[in-house]
Amino acid sequence: MLGKISRIAAVATAAVIATHAATAQDLQVGANIGNVPWEFQDDTGANVGFEVDLVNAVAEKLGRGVEIVNIPFQGLFSAVQSGRIDIAMSSITITQERLQSVTFAQPYYDSDQSLTVAADGPASLDEMKDKVVGVDTGSTGDMWATEHQAEYGFATINRYEGLAPAMLDLTAGRIDGYISDIPALQYYVKDKPELKVVQRIETGEKYSMMFAKDAPLASEVNNVLTTLKEDGTLAALHEKWFGAVPEDTTSTVTVMDMPTLN
Repeated sequence: MLGKISRIAAVATAAVIATHAATAQDLQVGANIGNVPWEFQDDTGANVGFEVDLVNAVAEKLGRGVEIVNIPFQGLFSAVQSGRIDIAMSSITITQERLQSVTFAQPYYDSDQSLTVAADGPASLDEMKDKVVGVDTGSTGDMWATEHQAEYGFATINRYEGLAPAMLDLTAGRIDGYISDIPALQYYVKDKPELKVVQRIETGEKYSMMFAKDAPLASEVNNVLTTLKEDGTLAALHEKWFGAVPEDTTSTVTVMDMPTLN
């Protein structure tokens, strides 16, 4: 009887170990949920968006699952560097400064910043003198606004953890304008006549997934992104979320090298 019990216990232990091993295969993906249309929750509470679809397509090619962890944008950098997550995504711009401490796969989206205001608000950056501008903490919009604050005379820069709270303050008149990624804002305001994107701010940004410095997974994902560009998956996702086929010259369809420090 004892031998039989021991065998049952051993089988049960093996099953637990196997379950843990299977769970360990899931990619831990950090994302700032609420970053429309990249990663946000639909009416059922499910995570959806361009990058949610993309990371699931990448994981499928790698034979792994995905567990998305909701992390404020600024926290994504320490989370990926510490190994708490395997991948960070949230329309993250590749920059030389960031490449000093993290690694990016090849880009998959070209973007710029933008100024969004209330329908009766300022018509351009030139009308933002002595006005309050909102940005996402630690974002490239934050960097741009800080760098150009004196040039345009912004009275104050208010920093937010995501688009939703900034839009609440913009609608309520607590800020006069919001500087952030243009695709997200164009998507967000398309059914909101009380808000409008009034100016594109050209920055030449490119987005990609972010990894710990020199993580082997970055090269694996980079190779998968090449496949997804070549087989049309990325172009199809672009059309699904932005309603248009991407231009042939963009990083959404063009296979590119992994970014490196200059």
